[in-house]
Amino acid sequence: MEKSFSRKPVRTLSPEVARKIAAGEVIDRPNAIVRELLDNAVDSGADSITVEIQGGGIDKIRISDNGSGMTKEDLIACARPHATSKISEAQDLMNITTLGFRGEALASVAAVSRLSISSGNWKMKASLTEDHILEEIPPVQNGKGTIVMSEGLFENYPARRMFLKRPASENLMCRETFVEKALPRPDISFRLKIDHSLRLDLPQGVSLSERFVSALELKETPELFAELKASGGTEWSFKLVIGEPSVFRTDRKQIYIYVNGRRVNEYSMIQAIEYGCQGFFPNGTHPVAALFVEMDPSLVDFNIHPAKREVRFRDSSALHHGVSSTVKDYFRAYGIKNAGDTDAGTTEELPVPGFDFTFDSIKPAPALTISSPLEKSFSNSSGSYYSKGSSSAPATSSSSGRDLRSRFFNYENNHGPKTINEGIFSAKEIALEALQQDTSTEPEVKKEQEAPEFTIPDSSGFSFIGSVMDCFLLAQLNDTVYFIDQHAAHERILFNKILASGGEKQNLLIPYKIETESDEEEKYLDKVLPLLDGAGFEGKNTGKGIFEFSTVPVRWKGTEEDLRSALLDKLVKPEEILYSVAAMTACKAAVKDGYVLDRGAAEALAKEALTLTDPHCPHGRPVWTTLTKEQLFARVRRTR
Repeated sequence: MEKSFSRKPVRTLSPEVARKIAAGEVIDRPNAIVRELLDNAVDSGADSITVEIQGGGIDKIRISDNGSGMTKEDLIACARPHATSKISEAQDLMNITTLGFRGEALASVAAVSRLSISSGNWKMKASLTEDHILEEIPPVQNGKGTIVMSEGLFENYPARRMFLKRPASENLMCRETFVEKALPRPDISFRLKIDHSLRLDLPQGVSLSERFVSALELKETPELFAELKASGGTEWSFKLVIGEPSVFRTDRKQIYIYVNGRRVNEYSMIQAIEYGCQGFFPNGTHPVAALFVEMDPSLVDFNIHPAKREVRFRDSSALHHGVSSTVKDYFRAYGIKNAGDTDAGTTEELPVPGFDFTFDSIKPAPALTISSPLEKSFSNSSGSYYSKGSSSAPATSSSSGRDLRSRFFNYENNHGPKTINEGIFSAKEIALEALQQDTSTEPEVKKEQEAPEFTIPDSSGFSFIGSVMDCFLLAQLNDTVYFIDQHAAHERILFNKILASGGEKQNLLIPYKIETESDEEEKYLDKVLPLLDGAGFEGKNTGKGIFEFSTVPVRWKGTEEDLRSALLDKLVKPEEILYSVAAMTACKAAVKDGYVLDRGAAEALAKEALTLTDPHCPHGRPVWTTLTKEQLFARVRRTR
């Protein structure tokens, strides 16, 4: 069906329609009213604010504060379009220090609901159909502060009201907005009442981490969160509340970014936090954190979004680097402190070049000092293992006497032991090598020595119990049993050795060739080539976007595609190249789930795991977990 077209003249909208359109940009649902009125309450200098919601905020929203209040003249002018006390000239937009500044909020609320404001002994009523009506009343709240109330939202705008959700859903969004505004201001008490029921009571005078935990009603305690601080001179500073590695989520919903008191959608700052967390949180998980940035107002522009949800920085690179570096240094220090015994709640300072950096320590795990190093332990043991479920696993029957376990030991007799400390010799390689040997005669089977069921504790109180589930090593230290993830432990040990090896290289018979797909990728690889060379990857740009690598680290177990993925798919930051490559190399070289270690190698690995200063694998998983004697007694309900 064809539509007929007729030209219509340009005309000026009526004030009523224009106000509704303008209001729709600012007030789209009840929580937008809560947002704007809370901004004004905080700007008033109040230290106590109460929010009351009824019917999802559609029926009523009432916000009271004990701030500076409003005069009669203020009440007459406050709900006019573009009326504000926050700015007066265009230049003020480049130096905004308040939350509400546009002068549109109260006029927009009046355009879509019945607005009333009481302060001192005056009350003002305004709506789309009624201009400012001022009446004298008895003093409210003992003459302190202001009460602002919105009723009957979208009564005069049925089309907009049709798209509101049920009151319960609108209540939830109003609550989220309330929490969002309360998070950065622990110096103010906030109370939220929904349908006459007190839902949140956040007292003033608490720490940022305490406000963070109580406002979000997290299951974790404030003691599991650290408060970090850093400064970039007069241009910016920030405070960051972040949970330890045991506090994580599967999404980024609980990473909050604030700039000058406003919560904003700023992915670059979330990215900075996560860059700093790399290697300390398990893959696919994210930290729980809130970043509170204070920046020179002339360096940031909030006047780009009606709801002030987005921000534009003049240059955020220094801030980005400050956040990521501070987070990284904290978690590295956390790993070291986690191996010592320090009281929780103390504050220590670590020097970070260019930043003022402090953090609240987390209660650490017990430390262990082993007298003999891992290398000596491995050199005194065979270090052998086989892969469960693979072709090199011990056979159930001794068909012709040629089970693969005997072939494994025969290989070891001919070529010497392959220790874990030297790297991985896969089950497939062992099987192929064994099958290539002369099988016309029976190979000599190396008999395993019967190991004691329980190792006698050494001078440090350490004793090795054994392996379980072909994945965990069990060891006892005094009255604590340690369940050690053999892959995570070996991965961390290899990772530390790779970083300490100074980029030892081995030549490739066939060089890796990585082809870039854009100028940005080519410039990125050109920039990181020196760093890659330091990690053991010697490469050059051969032209036309093709990079050729002639060496790899001596412990590298990856492929050409693995290297390409690490560099171009994940786009690792240049300064993180060494860490990322070392982590990938260690992960591929470490023993896997299902590899059964002989007793000597397993005991040495367990000992070394308990000496790690940072008991986490490079990807953030804990190396071990514990079960104390007291915990075990409690589980079997034993008192002594």
